[in-house]
Amino acid sequence: MKTSTLLRMYEAGERDFTGVDLTGANLQGVALIEVNLRGANLTGANLSRAFLTRSDLSCTKLNWANLSFVKMSEGNLSGADLSKGNLQGAFLVKSALLAARMSAASLIGANLRGANLAGANLCGANLYRVNLRDANLVGVNFNWANVLEGRLSGANLQGTSLQGINLSRAFLKDSNLQEGELDSVNLTEARLSGANLANANLTGANLTAAQLRYVNLQDADLTGAKLNKANLMGANLARAILDRVDLTDTNLDQISLNWAY
Repeated sequence: MKTSTLLRMYEAGERDFTGVDLTGANLQGVALIEVNLRGANLTGANLSRAFLTRSDLSCTKLNWANLSFVKMSEGNLSGADLSKGNLQGAFLVKSALLAARMSAASLIGANLRGANLAGANLCGANLYRVNLRDANLVGVNFNWANVLEGRLSGANLQGTSLQGINLSRAFLKDSNLQEGELDSVNLTEARLSGANLANANLTGANLTAAQLRYVNLQDADLTGAKLNKANLMGANLARAILDRVDLTDTNLDQISLNWAY
């Protein structure tokens, strides 16, 4: 379908464009509020600064597409293929991205606060300074992703694999990382106060100078982890494994070490 045809039909009141082929289309800055583009082919399309609030783009092909600074709050991108797409500065607050494929995508500075990304693939994605506060991130593939200075406070990451991820200076206050796989993860200077890391695997993790006030590390495996210069005031380390942990200059005030070893 030609872009001009779609826009003409939209202006006439049409909202259902299920399965249309818009490969390489230029939709920069267009307003398509509450439109249905489910299953459409938007490979390589330019949707930069488009307004797609509450629109349905589930199961769409958006690989290589430009969605920089798109406005799509409360939208649906579940099952969409956004591999290698550009979502820099995108506004996707409270959107659904369940099982979306975003490997090697750029989400620098994107706002996904309260979004649902359960089961999404973000392998190798650039999430520098992304906003994922209060997001559902259960089962997300973050392997080798860059989340430097990312904001994930209050996010749900229970049981999620974070192997190889860069979370240096990230904000993870009050987040749920229970049973998470964080072995060898870079968490230097990360803010984790109040986070739940019970039963988490943190073997070899780098938590140098991290803020861990009142964090729950009960039954966590911290074998070989670096906690030098970290603040563990009031932390719960009951039954935690602390073999070969570096605690140089660490604040251990009021911590619980019952049955830790």
